[in-house]
Amino acid sequence: MPYHQLYYHLVWATKNREPLIVPQLESELHAYLRGKGLELGGIVHAVGGMEEHIHVAASIRPRIAVATFVGQLKGARSHWVTHVSSQRMPFEWQEGYGALTFGKRALPQVVAYV
Repeated sequence: MPYHQLYYHLVWATKNREPLIVPQLESELHAYLRGKGLELGGIVHAVGGMEEHIHVAASIRPRIAVATFVGQLKGARSHWVTHVSSQRMPFEWQEGYGALTFGKRALPQVVAYV
């Protein structure tokens, strides 16, 4: 059985850093992101951010590339806000993302930060 411990701190922003993550949308959006992360085979340890960007602490299996994982989260989430959410509104992410790795011992600190 393969063994892996891969921890990532992922960050990305709304298009033009517009404050689109409004309080009415935030908790529903974070819950959706956690579920999508699980669906993709990852573990989402924490989700947070501000009205114009998102932070995610996640463990991703080596069978899925980080770029694929983030791309799937961003795409699904943008579609969800625009078409499915109870707070439907135009919503886009800026291109790109940041990805930092960290060790298991740092997980509590990263989760607290996120």
